[in-house]
Amino acid sequence: MKTITTSLLLAPLLLLMPKAVAEHQIFSIDPASSEVSFSLSDPIHAVHGTFHVQTGSVDFNRAGPDISGTVIVAAGSGDSGSESRDRKMSTEILDAPKFATASFAPHSYQGAIALSGDSTVQVTGTFTLHGTSHELTVPMRIHIDGTSCTAKTHFVVPYVKWGLKDPSNFLLKVDKEVGIDLTLNGHITPAS
Repeated sequence: MKTITTSLLLAPLLLLMPKAVAEHQIFSIDPASSEVSFSLSDPIHAVHGTFHVQTGSVDFNRAGPDISGTVIVAAGSGDSGSESRDRKMSTEILDAPKFATASFAPHSYQGAIALSGDSTVQVTGTFTLHGTSHELTVPMRIHIDGTSCTAKTHFVVPYVKWGLKDPSNFLLKVDKEVGIDLTLNGHITPAS
């Protein structure tokens, strides 16, 4: 009788354990299929380009707001289609020889991440650019299909306000903010 009573008390806990383990997962980002796009306007036209995602992994828990990890972007990988503009952006604006990477380290999120299909959450974390950290909250659209995952967001970086050099000159005036579109592709696995 004592064994039956103990088994009945432990059964609900055992049923909850696999769910709790399944909720703690890791999103491993594939740099080759991920991308950072940027857009910067001046009075005549807009400049569009990309940066290379170096690496990234995000550890999250579906049961709560816990999230951690880092997405790292190569600061010197900017490609706008103009070699001279890209060289200036890399060396003078971003100072990539000294600050080789930009990164985003999430620490919490609001909303729910569905087991499959589409979800939208608000992710808060630390965005580090040019060696300086800034707290940032971004809307993140997530699509999960089996173990495949895509996470997308758009946000604006006030780069001049954050202390980076303004590339404007007496002939050319550019926006003081740059639009960023981040697309991260990868796979989700249970955390060990």
